[in-house]
Amino acid sequence: MSNVGPSFGLSREVQSKIDKKYDPELEERLVEWIVAQCGSEVGRPEPAKAGFQNWLKNGCVLSELINSLYASNKPIKTFKASSMVFKQMEQISMFLKAAENYGVTKTDIFQTVDLFEGKDMAAVQRTLMALGNLAVTKDDGCYKGNPNWFHRKAQENRRDFSEEQLTEGKNVIGLQMGTNKGASQAGMSYGRPRQIINNP
Repeated sequence: MSNVGPSFGLSREVQSKIDKKYDPELEERLVEWIVAQCGSEVGRPEPAKAGFQNWLKNGCVLSELINSLYASNKPIKTFKASSMVFKQMEQISMFLKAAENYGVTKTDIFQTVDLFEGKDMAAVQRTLMALGNLAVTKDDGCYKGNPNWFHRKAQENRRDFSEEQLTEGKNVIGLQMGTNKGASQAGMSYGRPRQIINNP
């Protein structure tokens, strides 16, 4: 896995497009949030994409992050740094499962190789952003850091109408349907009638 050589042709073009989606400013914000959320013992990454990847690659920082979003019943019971590749990938997978259970949608979740092999670090950023958005939205006291770092997700705005209001609404013509009140074709002209001239 780590012995992957350089890509050529179409593979290189695709990887180049993926790499351009990575946002260094977003990286800074995510690092600030993770450190605020987990505490300074998680350390800080080297600046740039490679440093960010190496910081998250073994899955420990991610596990610490997801656990910090729960007051009790932490989703990842035990985790420790390991130099074994499959243990690191397993740790990342446990984070992804916990993130999905927390409420991050499947479409926002990165694949393990996106992080481990650095294939798509922009996808990793998207997942962490979605997680931050959810944490701010839940407002359960577990979120730490500046709430302005993330957007609140839209909340359901349920309305309950009485039977009387519902029957009243059936009599109203919606404005988007238009109205024909008082309309008629009286007095309308459509230009001159067609002239048929018979030339002998």
